[in-house]
Amino acid sequence: MLEGVDRLIDLVGPRVSGLSGASDTDVLAAVGRCDAAALRATDGHFAMTARDGRTVRLARTIGFPLRYFVAKLYHGPFLVVAERMDRIFAWCREQRIVWQFDPAYTRMVPAHYIVELDQVGCPDPAPRYHRFFDPAVGRGSADLDEAGAGYIAAAQAAVMRWLGSVPLEEPVAVAFSGGVDSTSVLLMAIHANVRLGGRPDRIRAFTLDLGGGSDAAQAERVVRELGLEAQWERVAASPADVDLEAAIRVIEDYHPLDVECAATSLCLLRGIRERYPELTYLLDGDGGDENLKSYPLEDSDLTLSSILRNPLLYQEGWGVDAIKHSLAYSGGLSRGYVRTYAPAATLGFEAFSPYTTRSVIAAAVAIPFEQILGGDASRLSTLKQEVVAAGVKATLGVDMPVNRKRRFQDGAGAAPRERVSKAWCRRTFNTLWQDRQKDAESIERRSGNEMVGA
Repeated sequence: MLEGVDRLIDLVGPRVSGLSGASDTDVLAAVGRCDAAALRATDGHFAMTARDGRTVRLARTIGFPLRYFVAKLYHGPFLVVAERMDRIFAWCREQRIVWQFDPAYTRMVPAHYIVELDQVGCPDPAPRYHRFFDPAVGRGSADLDEAGAGYIAAAQAAVMRWLGSVPLEEPVAVAFSGGVDSTSVLLMAIHANVRLGGRPDRIRAFTLDLGGGSDAAQAERVVRELGLEAQWERVAASPADVDLEAAIRVIEDYHPLDVECAATSLCLLRGIRERYPELTYLLDGDGGDENLKSYPLEDSDLTLSSILRNPLLYQEGWGVDAIKHSLAYSGGLSRGYVRTYAPAATLGFEAFSPYTTRSVIAAAVAIPFEQILGGDASRLSTLKQEVVAAGVKATLGVDMPVNRKRRFQDGAGAAPRERVSKAWCRRTFNTLWQDRQKDAESIERRSGNEMVGA
């Protein structure tokens, strides 16, 4: 392997959002020296890549995807880092080594880990994982009022930090369905904006209406009850605008529920963008279901025991050492948050959800679910509503309207009568990449053994 060749290609650079406890420079330095304790003392979101000699370290939280690929050039490995597969593919195409690329060969950095890779030549390096988020499990109060107060207080602090980093003159959109999570985020944003001295109309809620859903009517009832009609807009679109293939292209994934969600999100965000071309900042409530385990178990192979014995299952999947862990995608919301991040980024928004920050996840994990549920899985269908409503009342002094949980795509009217299958999503994903790779076949190949400057 040739010495003196820069073998780290970082196509995305450091990113932060709502960061607290350290500066972005401090976080980058902590990643570079593999200082998990320093990262543990921070909150908010970041994605960083740093090099220490021949060792490259990468770390991220849920809010930012971070992906890498090992290419071969000049007798050795090049580590290419980006937020998306297609950016890595484009770099390989420019270098005439697209024949080396396969989406399955890319790797997603799992949220809440530092990943170490040694660039020492062939064979490919094996990653080492160092965890920097270890919340205490089940040590909080079983009283729902107290649990809710702690949970929403943490979320309110996260909204305050994030909104405080947004220029005061900039408007902020809230993706709003009238459900528990989006209503609580809207109220927290309005409360934080008042404290920061922002103009009253700075925070605006937007609800997608595809004609056949119930979210628009629900959202209108909620804003009327809260006296916020002047800060709410209905975004009408046609069900024909819901493009599942485009969503797969945007999120680069094939999980059906995430594909449906992303396709619906693209409709909403396109509508907002058409009305407000300069609007940049976006709040949503993604992660609220995961934190309070508000998913019907009958829709999956999960049991009550599996979600209680794996307290971060919904946020991180089964864990980096598990058989079910996907190297290409990570797991849980660490994988799934791309349904929010990618549509927003594609349309020029910077998205943030307080429910994905570590302080808020820690407040949720502290709730003693096993004691509260008492073995009754059906209790999960109402627990989130009770916890969040109690927390909003304690923290903001507002009696929040509470509606039953619906998936975003269902409430907007986007989901088909029969859900799209994973097999169809996977075939579409594969076809997309086959077409790209076929298109690149005519490019002259460059050997990994080619000398520098040849």
